[in-house]
Amino acid sequence: MNRLRDLREDADLNQTEVAKFLGMSQTGYSKYETEENDIPTKVLIKLAGFYNTSIDYILGRTDKKEVDW
Repeated sequence: MNRLRDLREDADLNQTEVAKFLGMSQTGYSKYETEENDIPTKVLIKLAGFYNTSIDYILGRTDKKEVDW
């Protein structure tokens, strides 16, 4: 999932750092970025909060990166 990778790279993070935040292995997280595994809802919620964006943006349903909280 390019959006997930782009968000991570824009934040100057590596996969290991994001995986640690999520409490999982780097390999497991990598499978989300490559779309080998679907992202569970709980993980999507954490990632949206972490990157201050919407789940819809992460999933490619909108191009609006910023959220109006």
